Amino acid sequence: MTPANLSIALILSTAVGAFTGLLLGGVLNEVYIAIIAAFLATVIVGNAPNYSNLQLSVIFSSVEAGSRASSRAIVGSIVATLVGSVVAVQLARLSEFTWPVAIGALAGLFAGILMTIFLVLYGGSRPTGQSNP
Repeated sequence: MTPANLSIALILSTAVGAFTGLLLGGVLNEVYIAIIAAFLATVIVGNAPNYSNLQLSVIFSSVEAGSRASSRAIVGSIVATLVGSVVAVQLARLSEFTWPVAIGALAGLFAGILMTIFLVLYGGSRPTGQSNP
């Protein structure tokens, strides 16, 4: 992932989280808003390597009907969703800040950060011809 893709992924995950908080603010509790916002953010960031030339129309173009996600990717997205939402809710409670848009944006940002770290660590391919140490 290039730095441009990483920054776009974090901006999109924060925006998706804020939009989720805006839509679900009066309907759901802050915990559920954070979980949904973090989940949607991990979906967006999980597709960040597929961004091409900063065109948002190709975000979901690589998802095929027959493709399967690896168990490592599924576990990473679950961890990013849960940790991102818990951190956002706890930070909002500690600061006594209960605006749903901010809770959603924080959940999206934290889940996006965790997912980009996960993608950088485990998403890269190894050069061919070299053995594992």
